[in-house]
Amino acid sequence: QSCRRPAGPRAGPEPGSGGLPEGVEYIPTRKKGKNPMKPVGVAWYNLYARTRLGYLFYQRQVKKARERYPHGHSAPQPCCFPGMKILPIPVLSNNYSYLVIDTGSGQAAVIDPSDPLAVQAAIEEEGVMLEAIFCTHKHWDHSGGNAVLRQRHGSCKVYGSTLDAIPELTNPLADREKVRVGCLTFEALATPGHTVGHMVYVLDGGPFGGPPCLFSGDLLFLAGCGRLFEGSPETMLASLDVAVGLGEDTLLWPGHEYALECLTFASLLELDNPALEQKLQWVTQQRQEKRST
Repeated sequence: QSCRRPAGPRAGPEPGSGGLPEGVEYIPTRKKGKNPMKPVGVAWYNLYARTRLGYLFYQRQVKKARERYPHGHSAPQPCCFPGMKILPIPVLSNNYSYLVIDTGSGQAAVIDPSDPLAVQAAIEEEGVMLEAIFCTHKHWDHSGGNAVLRQRHGSCKVYGSTLDAIPELTNPLADREKVRVGCLTFEALATPGHTVGHMVYVLDGGPFGGPPCLFSGDLLFLAGCGRLFEGSPETMLASLDVAVGLGEDTLLWPGHEYALECLTFASLLELDNPALEQKLQWVTQQRQEKRST
């Protein structure tokens, strides 16, 4: 089902008819899509995303996370299919990188290598050859490890959108373009909104007897979506429709462990939703045991 609001008459009470909770003001939708960030937020974001101060801030966050979570913020739970393995790598305070392995050839790709030391440790433990880095977007917590890993693995290629200033980018990708790494096939899908050049990657699980696997970066989380740093709500909705169109059997591998926060917020909005409550209970149990969701 599409994420977009259906056409036709607006469901429910009309604005101003008393249908909103007391104290909640109706704000009409903008006719023209705009970035909803406030000026102070825009200034901070530009410092982080477009100056060296952002990289220094990222390095500080990596150092703090290594000290606080020497073994990662969550217990890694590999997902294995005949001939393929997906290994989540918990990094920073809530990020995930993913090492995807063609177990037949020993070739591997990594998605969003935030902390190069954590990713390199996983590569060495698995005994694989890193052939590709897929970056969903330019933010340092998703691309900060590119340079170190490229230096260590000279033949490794870095894939992503030219619309984002992705560090060490070697192979720009267009929407719907496919890349093979061993027997692994990834398809890049343009999903702007969080950043102008945000991309997600869909791994074809068919050859391994598995479902499609969506590495969603900061487009889509469990019960949430990424912030609109460089796009309008309309742009983000269109990008979410791309994800929805992949089918219900698709496995989601998000860029952050935000499930508990997102579901807790959703439970305050939907007080009578048994499916939501059941999912929240499961996520709460998972996080108490430091397991990823």
